[in-house]
Amino acid sequence: MKKLSLILIMAIATFSVNAQSSFKEDVEVLQSIYGKSKSDLVKQYMNLSDEQSVAFTKVYDNYETQRKALGQTKFQLINDYAANYATLTDAKADELAKGTLKNHIAYEKLYEKTYGQAKKAIGAINAAKFIQLEVYLQTIIRSEILEAIPFIGELDKTKVQ
Repeated sequence: MKKLSLILIMAIATFSVNAQSSFKEDVEVLQSIYGKSKSDLVKQYMNLSDEQSVAFTKVYDNYETQRKALGQTKFQLINDYAANYATLTDAKADELAKGTLKNHIAYEKLYEKTYGQAKKAIGAINAAKFIQLEVYLQTIIRSEILEAIPFIGELDKTKVQ
């Protein structure tokens, strides 16, 4: 039990630090996996001509601005969950679940909007290539986050054993 309590305390501390900057978290996760920044990874993968690169950069920069805002919201939700984990009520669980679902939907809408903009700028194949990469990268980041967050009631189960 002491081990699990210590893990929860460390997780809460980690959540607090990570909530300060979603961009920093994204960079750290991607750099730890791929050894390069996200923008470098995207640039290398997309492998666009100079003309396409100029057109795509405008779309990508706009996307990143909006994605970072969604990332901040995501980490605020994680921080709120961590702060309330031990005393989670139905009302707080409902608030967090609705906030998380709303955040996921906002990401999906952003992908759709960005795909349309990228398609106009660099064609459908390259736009699809970017969305595929972005969804993949965000899935890796989401997976890393989920691995660090205890399930609701997870620690309560250890009390029974």
